[in-house]
Amino acid sequence: MRQTVPLQIEVNGQEYSLTIPPDRRLIDLLREDLGLTGTKEGCGAGECGACSVFLNGNLVNSCLVLAVEASGGKVLTIEGVARGEELHPVQESFIRNGAIQCGFCTPGMVLSAIDLLRNNPGPTERQVREGMSGNLCRCTGYGNIVKAVLEASGAKK
Repeated sequence: MRQTVPLQIEVNGQEYSLTIPPDRRLIDLLREDLGLTGTKEGCGAGECGACSVFLNGNLVNSCLVLAVEASGGKVLTIEGVARGEELHPVQESFIRNGAIQCGFCTPGMVLSAIDLLRNNPGPTERQVREGMSGNLCRCTGYGNIVKAVLEASGAKK
């Protein structure tokens, strides 16, 4: 019989009590156990940023975090960023600037942009490019992504 451990976790403001295998990754908990499929797995090695989520206010690659490490913590995924029907300003800016192509990288990009702007509300283009460098876009839509982040910051184009 496979060993399991209890897990208490808050995800997008909702409390969950689960029993999981101790080697379950946070991304698998989110996608498979909770049905939150906005978080994507691109590389499984923390290189692409597609699986980015906030854990206790810190941006993490959920493919590199064991779910038990998040026990008792708070997770925010892309599904929890909007307030009901009202999109987050970064989400709105991504739409306005055509920063969404295939959409695979978008959830991680949006969360990374939110983190960047939280830490640097007025970034330069160079700072945006550096700050977003942990996220890869398969469609190479970086120009529009940078424009979207700058617009969301209130910077002049």
